[in-house]
Parts: sequence; structure tokens; C-alpha cells
Amino acid sequence: MNKTFKEIMSYVAIVIGALLAAFSVACILLPNDAIDYGTAGVAIIISKMTGFALSPCVFLVFLPFLILSVFVLGVKFSIKAMVGSLVYTVGLDVFEEIPFQLNTEHFLAVAFGGAVLGLGLSLILRYGGCIDGSEIFANIVIKKLSDKTGKNFSMSGILIAFNACVYLAAFFLINRNAALLSLLVYFVATTVIDHFTDHFEAIKQVTIITKEPDKLIEAIKKDLNKTCTIMDSYGAIAGENKTLICYVNYFELQKMREIIAENKGTFSTVSTIDEILR
Repeated sequence: MNKTFKEIMSYVAIVIGALLAAFSVACILLPNDAIDYGTAGVAIIISKMTGFALSPCVFLVFLPFLILSVFVLGVKFSIKAMVGSLVYTVGLDVFEEIPFQLNTEHFLAVAFGGAVLGLGLSLILRYGGCIDGSEIFANIVIKKLSDKTGKNFSMSGILIAFNACVYLAAFFLINRNAALLSLLVYFVATTVIDHFTDHFEAIKQVTIITKEPDKLIEAIKKDLNKTCTIMDSYGAIAGENKTLICYVNYFELQKMREIIAENKGTFSTVSTIDEILR
């Protein structure tokens, strides 16, 4: 019952986060000549250039990444991503019809909009969802690189490169003010996201202390295609244990939590790793 309640609350948080993001984009950013980043930014540029409605553009640009996520990231993640994206696109359509105006300076309005957007995206990411295809794209690339090389990589470089292309497109296809204001949105939003998710684009080190490591190791290999470092450890009360250390990205961390929850009698910590030296 507790697990079901947590799952329901995760969807509630994703819906709230998607509505906050939609409100920010439709009522604050677009009226102040700024755009969202990632695939939503691509969709906004397409909408402005073609005159097509914004919400269908956002969903259609996101759709290929959503389909890819089903095969690479799993059905459960993809369902949450689909729910978040549908609420986000419907929210855009609704909020565009609501008269709303911030009676403040242009710069402050965009900064506030970026903060609201960051808060909404933080809720979505923290509860295992996603409404931006660039994050799915980066996660898929990292997963493929990790599977091929056996090394762990951060998503930061891929996300920065993707959004740099979006802002360059905005600079040349819309105007330079839109590009610069959108860069401010990106900076504010990602700062808020980093605060609430502890650098979601970075590598995560999961340390698990357990007396029965075999089931955990098997599940991690099967569900995440990851290996573990195994060390002998000793607790003052529990006695002899095994300590497992595994490196995952933020989206894989949600699955890791599920694996740990299914194996009772463990003690686990998660740390953010900025760099792995080899």
C-alpha cells in the first residue's frame, strides 16, 4: 500500500511540475521574447518560423525521443515521460489562452520565468519523469557509450552541446535578444534544477552495504547492465557485510532505488561524482 501511494504521488508531482513548466513558458517566457531550452526550444523555433500551433509542435518533436526511450530506458520511465509531456503540451495550449502579465522589468520577468521552469522540471526529474527529449537523447548516448566502452560518462557535455545548437538557431532564425534571454532562462532553470536534484547530469555513486549481495548484483547486471565493485566490510553491530559500489546516471538511479527497495536489510547512500579518473 505504501509503495502504491508513493507511485501515485510521483505521478501527482510530475503533473504539477509539467503544469508549472507550461505556465512558465506560455505566460512568462514567450510573452517576454524568451524560449525554453532542449527539444521544447526546438519546437518553439519551429512554431515561430512556420506559424503552426505550439503545443502540437512540442509533442511531435518530443515523440521520437519518447519512442526511443521505451526500448532503451524502459516502459515505466517512458510512461512517466509520456504523462509529463502530455500534461505539458495540454498546459501550453490552456495557458496560452489565459491573459497574464508581469508588471516588472523584462529581465526580471525572464529570470522569474526561468526559476518557475526550473522548479517544475526539478519535480519531474526528481520523481522519475522527463518532458525534454534532449535529456533522453543524452541518456541514450551515455548508455550506448558506457555499454561499448565499460566507462561512465557525464551527460553535461551532451546537454550543453545540444542547447548551444538550440540557442545558435534562435540567434540566427529569430533574433539575438531571444537567444540571449533564453540563455538566461537556461542558466536560472539549471541552477534551480541542480539545487533540488543535486546535479542530475552528473554521475552518481551508489554504495550499498548488505549481508546478501548476490541478488542485488544479479538484479543490477540484469536490469541496468552494470557491474559492481565488491568489498568486505564490518559493522560494529551487524558484523561482517559486503559493500557494493556502483556508478549510474540520474535516470538509472530511479531503477537502482527500485532494486534496493526489493532487497531488504540494506543500507545505501548516493553521492554525486564530478569526474572519474582512469
